[in-house]
Amino acid sequence: MKHLVLVLNCGSSSIKFAVINPSTGELSLSGLIQRIGSANANIRYKLGDQVTERELPDIDYQGSMGLITEIINTSRGITESLLAVGHRVVHGGEQFTTSAVIGEQVLREIRHCITLAPLHNPANITGIEEATAAFPNLPQIAVFDTAFHQTMPETAYIYPIPYELYQDHRIRRYGFHGTSHRFVSKAAATLLGKDLHHCAMVTAHLGNGCSTAAILNGKSMDTSMGLTPLEGLVMGTRSGDVDPGLYQYLAEHLDYTATDIATLLNKKSGMLGLSGIDSDLRPIETQAEKGDRRCKLALEIFCYRLAKYIASYLAPLGRLDALVFTGGIGENSRVIRKGTLQWLSALGFTVDQERNQTNGKHSNGIITTESSTIAMVVPTNEELMIAQDAAALVT
Repeated sequence: MKHLVLVLNCGSSSIKFAVINPSTGELSLSGLIQRIGSANANIRYKLGDQVTERELPDIDYQGSMGLITEIINTSRGITESLLAVGHRVVHGGEQFTTSAVIGEQVLREIRHCITLAPLHNPANITGIEEATAAFPNLPQIAVFDTAFHQTMPETAYIYPIPYELYQDHRIRRYGFHGTSHRFVSKAAATLLGKDLHHCAMVTAHLGNGCSTAAILNGKSMDTSMGLTPLEGLVMGTRSGDVDPGLYQYLAEHLDYTATDIATLLNKKSGMLGLSGIDSDLRPIETQAEKGDRRCKLALEIFCYRLAKYIASYLAPLGRLDALVFTGGIGENSRVIRKGTLQWLSALGFTVDQERNQTNGKHSNGIITTESSTIAMVVPTNEELMIAQDAAALVT
């Protein structure tokens, strides 16, 4: 019986893969190949209860996909049970408001979006092409990071620049992390015993990349990322919102090129730029506890800017039933959650220290007191969402 979905998340130098039962969420196989194309490339995967790690020096993308195919084909009971292949695709532009079965037309549209996501879509396309060659009889499904946010109204997605730039070149706000925001909003509503289609919530996906979303009755009304994943919150190495005049200043006074500025804001800013030590929050929190001033400041700025975005979403939502933290930081950083909620005391948030300390695991995800506006932790599972979308389209 065909009941499993192979999920591929292809980045520029990594491939995350999993074989999932979309009905139960059970994993038959999960793994990651990282640092593709370098001498330090490696794979780590779990098949059943067995974990395997291998060095793969200088392996290329085609070789990586070939290895994943080999692992699947030599694993008993997987190949004959595969129903479809689900692909994470970062940018679908305005063309895709839902997930889609990949054919020539869909692949052509994904290519058209390369200019909007030059670091991500090419890798996604390579993954699609390699998976199609490896599994020619399986339907290939594209699940777009941008699709969930296509319900945003024009007031939220149109930039206040000449309108012709939108009409002629589709320059607008798109938003990302849509698969995660969609998953955790559904899960949060279930945990709260509420109907998602009668809920007003803010979801905060916090990891190396960070974004928030205002979700009303199951639909995205606004989100923090824009034309690119650079807009919005402070992130691991990305600056988030800065004065656009900074570009001209850096160019005219410090002789920065456009490429230099893009590198600065995407790879050298955020928590790395503020702390001066790392983009990973964990060592920053450790040094802040030891009194490092810049690390403490980095954490404060992160929480302050996150809180400002959350508070601003009262405008499109009108009320707030729950604030949901997710992603690696959102699910695990007690410091960030507490610091953010302290800025939001005017909205009725009061942290329950014990619940926050255990990441809400013993309180249905809730980390606030009984009388407080609800804030909660909901682990994201983008792979399961992709698998469910793929299965739904195929069946």
